[in-house]
Amino acid sequence: MLSRIAESMFWIGRYVERAEDTARILDVQTQLLLEDGNIDEAQTCRDLLLIMGIEPEDAADRLGIDIDQRVGIEQVLRLLAYDMASPSSIAAAVGAARESARRAREILSVPLWEVINTTYLSIPSGRFGGLRPPYAFQWVRERAALINGTADATMTRDEGWHFLMLGRCIERADMTSRLVAATSLSSGGTEQWVSTLRACGAYEAFLRTNRGRETARAAAEFLLLDRVFPRSVIFALNRAEQCLDEMEPGSTRTGFRDEAHRLLGRTRAELEYRSFTDVLLDLPEEMETLQGTCAAATDAISRKYFAGAEAMSWKGVMQ
Repeated sequence: MLSRIAESMFWIGRYVERAEDTARILDVQTQLLLEDGNIDEAQTCRDLLLIMGIEPEDAADRLGIDIDQRVGIEQVLRLLAYDMASPSSIAAAVGAARESARRAREILSVPLWEVINTTYLSIPSGRFGGLRPPYAFQWVRERAALINGTADATMTRDEGWHFLMLGRCIERADMTSRLVAATSLSSGGTEQWVSTLRACGAYEAFLRTNRGRETARAAAEFLLLDRVFPRSVIFALNRAEQCLDEMEPGSTRTGFRDEAHRLLGRTRAELEYRSFTDVLLDLPEEMETLQGTCAAATDAISRKYFAGAEAMSWKGVMQ
């Protein structure tokens, strides 16, 4: 497969997942602000920007305000949802997914191209920007599900498919870690973890797995370590490793196949087989380490398979 096509498929998977998971994170945080009057809105907004990789200085520059001015939820939503000029926004991710799809047009099925293109056209037309936040986030999740479902139903399970899935899984591990970090930094307790589970579509599966027991520890463990829930970090890392294996069939007698495989496998093993109590001691730092691994693995994949990388710049949870 041409490196240009492989790179485009990889980033379609990443950008669609990025848009969906950013919507999930924003949905959780905005709902908590509405439901709990005791939450400090300014601090929540600062945490959200840092978690999504935007430093306070950068946010002030993009918003055209002094760094000491208060940043409210409406300004945060502009930066992280609606503004196509903001590289961390949902709108920018959808636009980048469409551009990647355009470059890989010759191997995409007609239904897949149409659903990606139609989703994008709702942004410059103003339809997306005209939606109130809860409906905008729901729309993004529904469109991402439609794109992913169309890909599942119409794509041959060849190299293009594996690059698409590899991008999706690496991004999902990264973004689930950001959602976990956002929740762990808050003071909402078990109720906020329940909201996080709902945002991931995980609440019912969590209740069945834990027989109705709701604790913050159990929720964090489910989102990080459950081997059969598709949005957990461990599931995503496992699936990413499988995609790398499928792209180069044949076992190696010793060691690891490549640098990306080593990074993902080491992080998965460390997370999966360490005491979860140790992981919980500093959950935001653990999630930042995981995000660093996803970035390093992406660089390794780009060096091996692609002519160059087009990733948006991501930073850690907290500086």
